[in-house]
Amino acid sequence: MRYVLSLITYFYILNLSSQDLSQLYEKVNPAVVVIFTQEAKLESNGNVTKTVTSEGLGSGFMVSESEIITASHVVDAAEIVRVKFIDGEVRSAKVISTFKSADVALIKLDFPKKNAITATFGDSDQVKIGEQVFIVGAPFGYSHSLSSGYVSGIIKNKLGANPFTQSEFIQTDAAINTGNSGGPMFNMKGEVIGVVSQILTKSGGFEGIGFAATANITKNLIANNRTPWLGFDAYPLTGKTKRLFNVPQNSGLLVQRVVFGSVLHKMGLLGGDTEVVIDGQKLIIGGDIILAFNDIVFDLTDDSLVKLGELGKNLKTTDALELKVLRDGKIITLKKE
Repeated sequence: MRYVLSLITYFYILNLSSQDLSQLYEKVNPAVVVIFTQEAKLESNGNVTKTVTSEGLGSGFMVSESEIITASHVVDAAEIVRVKFIDGEVRSAKVISTFKSADVALIKLDFPKKNAITATFGDSDQVKIGEQVFIVGAPFGYSHSLSSGYVSGIIKNKLGANPFTQSEFIQTDAAINTGNSGGPMFNMKGEVIGVVSQILTKSGGFEGIGFAATANITKNLIANNRTPWLGFDAYPLTGKTKRLFNVPQNSGLLVQRVVFGSVLHKMGLLGGDTEVVIDGQKLIIGGDIILAFNDIVFDLTDDSLVKLGELGKNLKTTDALELKVLRDGKIITLKKE
């Protein structure tokens, strides 16, 4: 008899939990969007390398009538960004700010979405291992799909005071696949506690280990910082790679790609044109190497990165900007007046 009562209680709780999740999904789902991007990529075929247009897919969520949070890697090199809402409407957007280490970004609609349903952030510092969570996104293009699971761990990597090396992730076993990136991870109150980032995989598919940038680091970097998106993708050169490229200082930024129409593109910054592999790292070489921003020498020391972080934090689109770059063995200066 005790066994039967326990079984009845178990199925009652299970059914109640399912109902709660269903109700929560209905409540938060309208805030979730699908993001479509286009970016320029190099494609090599034997000795021939050409630039092609590559289409990307991700997810995001509304935080105001015009602003959307997503993952940095979804939009950081995008030339075109389009957002699709639950009602089927598609609107164009532009990238406002990205942080690669934390893998979070802010984009803004060209025209506000009136009466938009927005998501609410929770306090990710209160998240506990074993807590149930759920994710809403567009895995493989199946928009507004739900997956659920539990918090498996919390990984903090706050290296120094600068915003470029800070990251904090929630590990989960909730299913994450291509297209989920940038979507919200919710707690069982319907609050966003994470922004879906990446998975660890050997097969290329989901294997039970996924990560989401925490809500608190997202709020700290996006709401309180908003370093402007300049429209380029770069790789830091130091040690061996610095010597290979004859960088005349401790570090430099090897420019991989420059987004057409972005601030740095208009300043004349050049991206690479040849793919190579150095120590297992795929790089695009042939582009500029950035040595300094507004006389702040680029270095991977915390002091330099803090100064660059402050520059970015206070930089306005109308402000002057100056880059010192290494191009074809010569140091030249690029200016935005």
